[in-house]
Order: sequence, then C-alpha cells, then structure tokens
Amino acid sequence: MKVAVAGCCHGALDKMYETLELLQRRHNVRPDLLLCCGDFQAVRNEADLRCMAVPAKYRHMQTFYRYYSGEKKAPVLTVFIGGNHEASNHLQELPYGGWVAPNIYYLGYAGVVRFRGVRIGGISGIFKSHDYRKGHFECPPYNQQTIRSAYHVRNIEVFKLKQLKRPMDIFMSHDWPRSIYHYGNKKQLLKMKSFFRQEVESNTLGNPAASELLQHLKPTYWFSAHLHVKFAAFMQHETSSKEELPKATKFLALDKCLPHRDFLQQIIEVEHDPNAGDSLEYDAEWIAVLKATNSLVNVTQSSWNMPEKNGLHAKWDYSATDEAIKEVLEELNHNLTIPCNFTLTAACYDPSKPQKNMQPVHTINPQTTEFCAQFGLTDINDRIQQAKEEGSGRGECEEEEEEEMDSTGSAEEPSEYNTDNSGLSSINPDEIMLDEEGGDEDLSTCSVDPSPDHPPEFSTSFSDIRIMPDSMAVSSDDAMDSNNEDLEKSGGSKQGEKSSTERPLKRIGGDENGNSGIKKIKRRNQAIYAAEEEDKTD
Repeated sequence: MKVAVAGCCHGALDKMYETLELLQRRHNVRPDLLLCCGDFQAVRNEADLRCMAVPAKYRHMQTFYRYYSGEKKAPVLTVFIGGNHEASNHLQELPYGGWVAPNIYYLGYAGVVRFRGVRIGGISGIFKSHDYRKGHFECPPYNQQTIRSAYHVRNIEVFKLKQLKRPMDIFMSHDWPRSIYHYGNKKQLLKMKSFFRQEVESNTLGNPAASELLQHLKPTYWFSAHLHVKFAAFMQHETSSKEELPKATKFLALDKCLPHRDFLQQIIEVEHDPNAGDSLEYDAEWIAVLKATNSLVNVTQSSWNMPEKNGLHAKWDYSATDEAIKEVLEELNHNLTIPCNFTLTAACYDPSKPQKNMQPVHTINPQTTEFCAQFGLTDINDRIQQAKEEGSGRGECEEEEEEEMDSTGSAEEPSEYNTDNSGLSSINPDEIMLDEEGGDEDLSTCSVDPSPDHPPEFSTSFSDIRIMPDSMAVSSDDAMDSNNEDLEKSGGSKQGEKSSTERPLKRIGGDENGNSGIKKIKRRNQAIYAAEEEDKTD
C-alpha cells in the first residue's frame, strides 16, 4: 500500500490535502494512508489558540476547524502525533489517542495502531530533561510553564514503548532521535543548516529517549520532523545473537508541508496484509502493555524513575505475555477495529462570530472515557480533575507549584536510563526564544516558516550503511552547565505569578540576567525561521 508522510503541517490541512489530490490528478498516485509527524495544530476555536506555545502574532486559525465541524472530511485516513506547536488542551483530551475529526486519528502521548496489517507507532512531543521524569500533571488553563511542559516527552511513555517485543513497521517522533545524523549525509545537512554544527559535533542534537526507542524497536521506517529540513539516513542495527536476523531502519526527516513534487518523493510502498480490512485497528500487544503499566500512571509533577532491574523494584518487566495478548483479543471478540466514535467536545470556530475572549477549559473526552472503561485503564484527565477537587494542588497551576519546578528534575537526580543524564540541554531550535517586538509576543516557541532560501537538492536515497556505534548512548560528558536548564525555564517560577484562573495567560519574556548565551541561540533560531511576511502561505 502507498503511505504518504508529511512533516509539520501547522494546521494547513486544506493545503496538505489539496496537494495529495493534485498528485492524483497529475501523477495518478493516491496514497492509502497519510502520516503526519507533529505540529499538526488541531485548533478548533480561539480558546485552542491560547493553548499553543507560539507568539501571539503567529496564532492563526488555519483550516482544521472545517474538518472538526464536519464542513469538510479528510480524503485519506490521517494518523498523526503531537509536536511542540499544538493546541495542547485539545490533544490532552486524548492521552491514549482518538479521533480529532472524522478520518483523522491522533496517536496520543504514545501509541501503536495497525492499518491493513501494517504496525504504526509513535510518540508525541519533544524531549526536555527537566520534565522527562514527571507525570502528566498539566491541565488548562495553562500557565507560562505548563503551556510548554504539556508537550514534553515523559519517561512513562518511553517505558511503555520499550515493553514492546513484536516487530514495528513504522514509527514516528517529532524531534529526531539523537545521533541519527551520523548515518546519513551529515556534510550536506551541515551545509544546509550550519548552525547545527556545534550540537552535531558534541552529539547533543535530538532526543536521547527516541534514540533508545530506535535501538529497542528497530522499526523498518522512522519518520521525524521538527527541524524543518529534509534528511535521510540508513541505520544497520547490531544483532544480539547469531540467530537473530539483521535489521535496519530507514530514517527520513521531513520539511514542513511541501509542494506536490516533493510530496511525491515522500510516498513509500509498504507491504501489507491483502486480507486485512480498511479500518484502523487497535494493536493487541500495545493494549496489553497499557493494562500492565496502568499502575504506573502519575499525574503529579514529582520526578520519579520507571522500574528497572536494580534491586529496588519487585517488578521491572511489564512486557505483554502471549496470554495477556490473548485476553485482549478475547475481550474484543477478536474485532480490533477502532470505533468511529468521534465527538465534538468544544464549540467550533465561526468566522462570522469571532470570540476572542474564549477561555480554555479542562475537558474529559467521551472517547477516552469509553476507552478506559473498556480496558480498565486510568483516565488521566479524570485523575487530574479529582486531584484538583481534592485541593492537592498537583493538578492545578498555582504559585507554589511553579516554585517547586526549580527543585525537581535536577541534573543531580539519577535517571533510570543511562542515555538520559537529566542535565542534557537537548536544545530544540523551535523552542528557543525569539527577539520579538512588543512584550506580548516573545513566548519561547514559534511556528513560522523556515528561511525561504531553497536548500540544495537533497537525495532521499538511503545509503551510507553503518553499524550503530557506542556513541549512540550519551555519555556523562554530554551533561551541560545548569545555565542551559535555566534557559529552558526562562520566564520561570520566580516571577510570583498568581493562579492562571485569576489572570490571562502571558507570554514569556527574555532572560532578565542578559545571558549572552541566549543571544547566540536567538540568532541560531532566526536562521531557521524567517519573518511571517516572507511566506503568506503558512
């Protein structure tokens, strides 16, 4: 079957689907499935725009709301993960995944599904060390910290995915797995994006948790986005025994939504089960893992490590047994079809009646309620709501919670994974502050288009086969100065902000100490992004 893969579409669904239809007319190519690697921006209304971590001038409604309202329907089944420019309040309603609109499916914080027998997995968000070991405690209305931490990858999602044993065909992450740049045309990458050089040479560019998943899952294909540059790599994995067959992963990083001629290069032929139906299906092993790890769900911002074989935990293996998988199949009467139970949970944007003062609210989605009831899982949002009602403060965005953020997740706390040193900066260009005019527009993230300069022709052929070196694991030398963590938390907990329910959300200002390192990073970020006026199509 034909699978189309898109990078950051930034809410421009009309343009993306029109591109696919143009492909069919001009080249007689029609994909059976569309995958999107984050920054999807499922924005339904003005309240959702307030929950996007982008400067105010880049908060555009775009066209998703037309698919949410039913005015339009996606012409091809679309499966996506979250990035760092999302309506986090909307996606948070579906922590285990679900339909955000008819024919458009979100994989959740982490998820695995099947389509025509092809196994597709993904993990949403980007890596930030200071939030990695916390629970999913955020809820709208967000404050200056939680509007960003809401999309940061958590160790529990990585832990769940590492329990999987069966082969993975396709996997998606928003930011790149750390070290993947060593397996492609690194010289050409640095020619196009010279400001990556320092992090590439120090092996700090990308997501170390994703690198672990890449080593563990060994999928046939791995797709990423985030950095707005096209890059291909081919990784030959080491075998653990002589009996194990060699495995390799074809990696492709996507640019933002591209013209049809480039989209044509991003359609792959994937072997599928000709006897399988055309419906999206649950993955039985993944459901079994969710059931096994349900007791590990954490909705506080306390940092903690996942169980491991170190003498401190009675159980550390939560992988699914054949019997557990069989039980899941029996529960579903061997019918794994995901129900088309999309439900409107928020008012849809009406261009004729704009509501600029609409505020986000914490919503429990019926899809999640049904899913959790069916499989005996914890509804994360219901648990957060309970915590708020009990006055625990853990699920609320209060001042004392902000102050606590400085004392948790520190570089000195040990991690359960040796590739997450918890002090790594893992600086993602999309999340660095920009020099903006006006105090209301310098939130630390930005979803504008990259430079309009056309990059050199870049081949997507998978070549340069290499065996994964030990350098894939990040050493302690990669731990960065604590100033990096301060930079990541700029505009942080010492501003004495009141509860977000008492005052509107504000954008984060610059570093009050005038740290020279910030200026350097700002210049680097500006090299990635151009002004909005230079590209009216976004």
